Amino acid sequence: MSDPPFDIVVFGATSFVGQILARYLVETYPQSGGLAWAAAGRSAAKLETLKDSLGFAAAELPLIVADAHDEAALQRLCEQTRVVISTVGPYDLYGDTLVKVCAQTGTDYCDLTGEVRWMRRMIAAHEGATRESGARIVHACGFDSLPSDMGVYFLQKQAMDLYGEYCSQVRMRVVAASGAFSGGTIATLLNESKALAENPALIRELRNPYALCPPGYENKTRQHRVTATEFDDELGKWIAPFVMAGVNEPVVLRSQALLGNPYGEHFAYNEAVVTGRGVSGRLKATGLSTFGKLFLGATTNRMLRGLLQRYALPSPGEGPDEATRRKGFYVLKFLGKTESGRSLQVKVTGDRDPGYGSTAKMIGQCGISLARDVSAEQKAGGFWTPATIFDDRLIERLRELAGMTFEAAATD
Repeated sequence: MSDPPFDIVVFGATSFVGQILARYLVETYPQSGGLAWAAAGRSAAKLETLKDSLGFAAAELPLIVADAHDEAALQRLCEQTRVVISTVGPYDLYGDTLVKVCAQTGTDYCDLTGEVRWMRRMIAAHEGATRESGARIVHACGFDSLPSDMGVYFLQKQAMDLYGEYCSQVRMRVVAASGAFSGGTIATLLNESKALAENPALIRELRNPYALCPPGYENKTRQHRVTATEFDDELGKWIAPFVMAGVNEPVVLRSQALLGNPYGEHFAYNEAVVTGRGVSGRLKATGLSTFGKLFLGATTNRMLRGLLQRYALPSPGEGPDEATRRKGFYVLKFLGKTESGRSLQVKVTGDRDPGYGSTAKMIGQCGISLARDVSAEQKAGGFWTPATIFDDRLIERLRELAGMTFEAAATD
């Protein structure tokens, strides 16, 4: 349809993060707020329960019933909207059909996935269709990997404005964060661990920082991923591996590739968690690194994975309560250095827990920006990253309506 009735359809609105997103949209864009959107999912009863829970402001909220594997139902859904926001994960299990239908019908799409294997598979399978139909597909629009990707975008823009050159080296450091995992996130992690256990050859693919770059892309830089305790000389503090670096780094490097290597053919990027100074900082880094390796080992073992899933980890649909989400936050620092040796730092923060409270707000604004800010003339059909399809208009949305900050400070 050339003029569909909805700007956005939230698919998976009854999932844990989908419910948070639905409430955010209702509170931010009441019925008179000018945003035409609908909630979609596979269960009519759960959708009605969600609608009731949102109160009077959602009294007229349209509901669409569609199963993640029902291609005909998803096609009818896509015909009614400009953009689909999908919160249905693990995407490797439930995401294929919707991406296929969006690619074929020319419907714009964004999601929260942090599944590199799945993103790579979707790009390979449907990029041709998106270019023909005009559909813009944007993966990784939640905490994985929007703050990293847009943080680098913001830093590079500041570097060019201040110094007339981009940073050839950028490091992202998680300075502080508070949050918890939901059952949906755990299900995704366990699905990835199961795939690795069944096919160890996938480990090599996941260790490739250029896994999401277009075929034939050439880069001369050997990327350094922080996989153990290290000392960051510039900060003067110890650092440990960041659990989401394996997702965020490939997304940032795909942005560099899609943009045509503006940051130079030797651009280097990595992420880590700051644990502090001295002996205590080193011990914390070692503990964090060791725990990560033990958890990965346990989840790749079938018996241990089953025990964890049954007795220790939250189930799908479960997650941190509202009070915990409101107390959550994150502070990310981006350290950039140009070829000439000039330095720049950028700080990105969020006012809710990273994975849910903040993620729901940022993907909501991504969907709205895709529907309203980014025209087909500006960006054609294809698989984009946040930093290659969005611009300063999204950053302003995130600042004004999503509780995020982007701040720069030259260190020269």
